[in-house]
Amino acid sequence: MSGSSRLSILLLLALIFSVQVSFSQKSKSQLEKEKQENLKRIEEAHSILQETETQKKSTLGQLSAISRQIEAREMLIGSISEEVNLLGSDIDELNQVVKSLDADLKALKQEYASMIYAASKSRHGFDRITFLFSAQTFSQFLRRLSYLSQYAEARKTQAVQIKRVTEALNGQKREFEAKRTEQQKLLASQVAENKSLLALKDKQSSVIKDLSSREKQLKNELALRKQAIDKLDNLIAELIKAELEKERAAKSPVTSPLISSNFEGSKTKLPWPVSSGFVSSRFGRHPHPVLKGVEVDNQGIDIQTGQNEIVKSVFDGTVATVAFVPGMNSVVIIKHGDYYTLYARLKKVNVKKGQEVKIGDIVGEVFTDTDGISEIQFQVWKNNQKLDPEKWLMTKK
Repeated sequence: MSGSSRLSILLLLALIFSVQVSFSQKSKSQLEKEKQENLKRIEEAHSILQETETQKKSTLGQLSAISRQIEAREMLIGSISEEVNLLGSDIDELNQVVKSLDADLKALKQEYASMIYAASKSRHGFDRITFLFSAQTFSQFLRRLSYLSQYAEARKTQAVQIKRVTEALNGQKREFEAKRTEQQKLLASQVAENKSLLALKDKQSSVIKDLSSREKQLKNELALRKQAIDKLDNLIAELIKAELEKERAAKSPVTSPLISSNFEGSKTKLPWPVSSGFVSSRFGRHPHPVLKGVEVDNQGIDIQTGQNEIVKSVFDGTVATVAFVPGMNSVVIIKHGDYYTLYARLKKVNVKKGQEVKIGDIVGEVFTDTDGISEIQFQVWKNNQKLDPEKWLMTKK
């Protein structure tokens, strides 16, 4: 066996797993994590959807839960597609490795067969002894002896190489088949997920059609919501105005800037006020999910969750007020220096005005309306400036 071919085999054996394992497994691990997160989102939205379907009629809450499932399922299908493509690349690479190993194994076996044949001829003709003792000098005799020793060692090495390459080849073939089986399973799950997605989109269309037929009712509900939001807006505006006047009279105590600084440092890190759920209506102006040409202006975000869900404080602070606002039910506002967090649509309140609260303390319990929708309104303010709460909350897994 030549030195260059032996080196190529050794390099091949050394590199078989290095790039493939270090890169592919990391990517596969990330895709698997994304897949599990999306499955969790789907299950969560499905659970919430079941609660909204108890009234046997189409609601905006149902539409939000279905849309959330569609979004999560589309992301899941995307992750599966990426994983299928990744496995396809792995399979192609494995196939190339198998072909190379197979070719090297054939070459090794041919070389080994030639060596065995030559050794067999030598044994039959006692050529070894003749070869050794026909040496002209003792020095030549030693060189011939060394050559025969090296030849015997080469045969052993060749046998070891054949064994190693055979084992590597069998291992790669097994991995190739395992990857191919995994890919087939993923393709089957992708087909199943696509069917589920189509069914959800059909359901979404049906709910939108049903809701569109009740346009007048939806507009009335939207008008009532606007009235409730206006009252909520006035409540926090008056509260902040009073707090600012109080601070000016107290000549801005040192604790307020410190708390504000701590709150600012928690941007993108605040925990969610509820342990499960999803954003059903985002901050600011956006199109109504059903009514064409109609926009919704949200002062915070709506988080749709499950019945009897506990609502918790997202940061240390002082309860600035507890109030009842028609259309928003019970409301709690917590002061964090120059910042305020607002929790509305509560059926039960566990705190009182002036109470000091810590992050994670129970504020109350979510209210469930007659349509079976459990949803809180969550807002973040800096003095009288409305902020997008999603930019303050940590990314939900």
